[in-house]
Amino acid sequence: MRAIQFFSQGGPEVLEVRDLARPTPKEGEVLVRVDYAGINYADVYQRNGQNPVTLPCIPGAEGAGIVVEGNAELTPGTRVTWLSQPGSYAEYLAIPAWKLIALPAEVSTQEAAAAMLQAVTVQYLTETSYRVQSGDTVLLHAGAGGVGLLLTQVLKHKGAIVISTVSSAEKAELAKAAGADHVILYTETDFVAATRELTQQKGVHVVYDSVGLTTYLGSMAVLRPLGSLVLFGQSAGNVPPIDPMHLCRQGSLFFTRPTLTHHIADAEDLKYRSQRVLDWLREGVLRLRIHQVYPLEQAARAHTDLESRRTTGKLLLAISDAAKNEQQGK
Repeated sequence: MRAIQFFSQGGPEVLEVRDLARPTPKEGEVLVRVDYAGINYADVYQRNGQNPVTLPCIPGAEGAGIVVEGNAELTPGTRVTWLSQPGSYAEYLAIPAWKLIALPAEVSTQEAAAAMLQAVTVQYLTETSYRVQSGDTVLLHAGAGGVGLLLTQVLKHKGAIVISTVSSAEKAELAKAAGADHVILYTETDFVAATRELTQQKGVHVVYDSVGLTTYLGSMAVLRPLGSLVLFGQSAGNVPPIDPMHLCRQGSLFFTRPTLTHHIADAEDLKYRSQRVLDWLREGVLRLRIHQVYPLEQAARAHTDLESRRTTGKLLLAISDAAKNEQQGK
């Protein structure tokens, strides 16, 4: 089978297309043909050295495809998706059966690969990390990114007032189309001053921050007393240690750094959170934006595009012949 591997950590150029043996499923595992793999910043962090990995490494954790060798519940031919299985940039993958989510007819394989990891992230951000209530005012950084567009839609569904920061006029239009009430071009305007003005100096109830190093201090500065900073990424770099007294002086703030792994650590949690996402997709709460679908051989280009911050919405790899044929037919 073909797969993407890297033998040293570095830039996108370390990603190589390799011919590898097809995996043999162990007890409790199912073999799937990978049609589409999702591309996420976590893959970039693996590749560039921000996250430790064992080399050589096949990146990726999210995808969707067809069961090839299954079990009594997941028979061959069943369409499935997953969001936490290492090595998803490959034509075949052996996955513990409990990590697989069978897809309803209303959700396509491509939609599942584009939605599940980011949408489950949105689910725990809005229903666990901070439980959003109708009338809450929310500041969201990177509002035109893959998570940002989905998060905006769910926040509006829950009745929140959404302030979104973006880097360009084009991205501002996308954030508005997703439902953002106010959009701040942080490249032209100080987001702290603008947010304070928009909230009549009261501040926001919660900030969802996936940028990190360049935004976290400003994020704390726009929170109202007892507000929450939910730091769920570090695309601009890692946040240094925070003095708890700073949280105190800023208004007895709450600070959390959630990650997906702990929210889907067992079958029960995974089933609950993924079902919430499938319901949102079926009900039309979530409208997906797929920025581009790349063939497996262009994984390095996809990483370059993602890191440029010029992309909007989700990036996917089309891996199987069936997926590539589907793309050619569009």
